[in-house]
Amino acid sequence: MNWEQLLSLRRQGDKGKRLRVEQDDTRLGFEVDYDRIVFSAPFRSLQDKTQVIPLSKTDFVHTRLTHSLEVSVVGRSLGRLVGKKIIEKYPHLKEVHGFHMNDFGAIVAAASLAHDIGNPPFGHSGEKAIGEYFSIGNGQKYKGQVSDKEWQDLIDFEGNANGFSVLTASRPGIEGGLRISYATLGAFMKYPKESLPKKPTRNIADKKYGFFQTDKKFFEEVAADMGMIPNKSEGDIGFERHPLAYLVEAADDICYTIIDFEDGINLGLVSEDFALEYLIKLVKDSIDTSKYKTLTTKEDRISYLRALAIGSLINDAVSVFVANEEAILNGKFPHSLTDKSKYKVQMDDIISISVNNIYQSREVIEKEIVGYQIIQTLLDKFITAYNNKYDGNESNYDSLILKLLPEKHHLEKETLYERLLHICHFISMLTDGNALLFYKTITAVKN
Repeated sequence: MNWEQLLSLRRQGDKGKRLRVEQDDTRLGFEVDYDRIVFSAPFRSLQDKTQVIPLSKTDFVHTRLTHSLEVSVVGRSLGRLVGKKIIEKYPHLKEVHGFHMNDFGAIVAAASLAHDIGNPPFGHSGEKAIGEYFSIGNGQKYKGQVSDKEWQDLIDFEGNANGFSVLTASRPGIEGGLRISYATLGAFMKYPKESLPKKPTRNIADKKYGFFQTDKKFFEEVAADMGMIPNKSEGDIGFERHPLAYLVEAADDICYTIIDFEDGINLGLVSEDFALEYLIKLVKDSIDTSKYKTLTTKEDRISYLRALAIGSLINDAVSVFVANEEAILNGKFPHSLTDKSKYKVQMDDIISISVNNIYQSREVIEKEIVGYQIIQTLLDKFITAYNNKYDGNESNYDSLILKLLPEKHHLEKETLYERLLHICHFISMLTDGNALLFYKTITAVKN
């Protein structure tokens, strides 16, 4: 792979290339990507999708929106720092093509901003609830009526693939979704493969999948335009990662490791003394002990340590990327950046504490159980009504259910797979609160 192609400003529907030297620096294409994501309805909905504790109204808890903004800030720093090194190493990128280090920051910031845009309500349990509706729930009856890869899309419903669809899928009057630049889409694609074969290697790019069968053709177009390296055969589609996808992943890893931990401390799920023991290992080289001693509240002390810890992890991720840049360009780096971090042990320790004390806390478990019931009930009602209408067997109840669908979701889908995925997409785009409201309406729950 080469950086000139990887930094493609092309957008869906373009007939030719967009050249960096012809860009207006006051309205750079990569920054347009960021703006389009910010103003999109799917991004706004993240304000009512919680990051750790579903349906919680606690002030301390991050929503998917605040988490995405924080990941974007970290991603911008990672991108700029890496961009500075890349421009120094390949000066023709600036001298001939007009690229600047801030371009890298803008790409990674936009992709980071969108990294959770396809996630269903109720956290990662929402993905599992959708998948299990088909694998062990009422949706099992559809197995055998769709292809193997289409079925895998459903039983392993993936927020990353759904996010790619949010950013790129057309609907009447809206061609190409948000029409994001190919470079930003490349950075967004952490898992540039289809759902089968499942985890064919230990390559980090094969851990999950990144697009549904409905989006395969355009996905291949984006990858080919940027010169991404194919790594599958016999009709299967998959590629080595766009290099900047490593930075998006690192930004997310850094934020959920440190900031979810901070949430747990502020919620009282992790004691401050215990937290200090783990965080100090990340900040021992940068902490100003005299300043730290002047902080009188737990929140201020933890906030200070969190900022230093993120700074340490950013610098380390940049070092790992730069040291392995040529291997990454050649598709020979099958790891995440944090896997090779000098702080990996410390990060693993913090994640382990978070799993035990935060992610598996009673409040999280109780709310995820509720989320399962809500999502699977909604899937069952809407899929049944949608298919009955298509088959000409629509009951009055089905008609009433379909009237709850927002206008933009009243689309004709010809194949069963497309209909099933369409309803999954609709449910996935609901906020926690809206999903609960739909559930109460359908089940006649008044409170």
